[in-house]
Amino acid sequence: MPAVRKLARTAIVVSLTCAPVLVSPVAHTGNRDGAGTVGQTEQHGNAVDDGTLSAVAAGAIVYDRSKNGTGISVGPVTSTTSWTPPACWYAPKYTPAQLKAYLEPIWEADSTGSQWDLEQRSKYEKGGTTAGTYKEFNREKSGKGYFWDAYVNESFPPGWDRCTKPIFWVDKGSPPPADIENAVTPRILAELAYNEIRVPGRKVALAPVGATKVNLPTWAWLDGSAFKPVSVTASVPILGISATTTAEPVSLKIHPGTTDADVYPASGICEIKNGQIGEPYAKGKADKTPPCGVKYLRSSGDGSYPLRATTTWKIHWAGTGGAGDALPDATFGTTQDVTVQEIQAVNR
Repeated sequence: MPAVRKLARTAIVVSLTCAPVLVSPVAHTGNRDGAGTVGQTEQHGNAVDDGTLSAVAAGAIVYDRSKNGTGISVGPVTSTTSWTPPACWYAPKYTPAQLKAYLEPIWEADSTGSQWDLEQRSKYEKGGTTAGTYKEFNREKSGKGYFWDAYVNESFPPGWDRCTKPIFWVDKGSPPPADIENAVTPRILAELAYNEIRVPGRKVALAPVGATKVNLPTWAWLDGSAFKPVSVTASVPILGISATTTAEPVSLKIHPGTTDADVYPASGICEIKNGQIGEPYAKGKADKTPPCGVKYLRSSGDGSYPLRATTTWKIHWAGTGGAGDALPDATFGTTQDVTVQEIQAVNR
């Protein structure tokens, strides 16, 4: 593919007067860092500043993260399968005038070779009766539709290899051509919102307090306040479509950090009950089996064991027109050091 086709995917930043909106120079799904963007609306692609299309990019995806996970320990979830969000998608990007303003300087510079320039002139400028050709950049249809082009999900390259259709026209209110498999839909928005989900990661509470003892059950639990659904909404305002992806916590799995340990329950998976995982230890429970916990069979010596607590989140979405479905489960985990000591007798 000529280098200029890559340039066609890149949007020029345009200021937006209304806030709070963050404008990114290219359309993508954002960084997978721990902080995320919480309590803000973020627009990827160029801002819609005139009620129709901004300069160059129009099919910008707007993310509302006001109901996402908060706090310094939040992080991105990881699918339990090989599934990933879309590498690229098609959405409105140019008016007739904007496509002309973009392509003509490239042709004049002869930057990609005269043959390619002639082909593009034939397609978008000279027109013809062949499907997919446009006379004078479809100027007669100004205000009645948009030229669509590819947007790339930078978190999952190489998107360029997957969306290679030439720029095409779609009338307002009409669906894109049937052969455009990656045309933006509520489903695609839901999958991109999945990538923006941030969930809280907290260390499990362990008891007895202090160093854990060999051959004695250690109770583990998590405060129910950490286990609330979180969600992100993605939308393309110019098309009037949106989708909200929601993550709901369902269980916690204990990984002791050593094979010399037993977990409770035997599967190591502690289900959420009454909004809480596990059960807090209390005086008088020393002889009981914890509903969630671990028993170490060997001392950690001068070091410690890296106990990891991994939360599983059920993911589902709902979008424009009543669409909706489940997406692959996701996990997020935190690790904490546990010191295990030998002891002859313990009074509890």
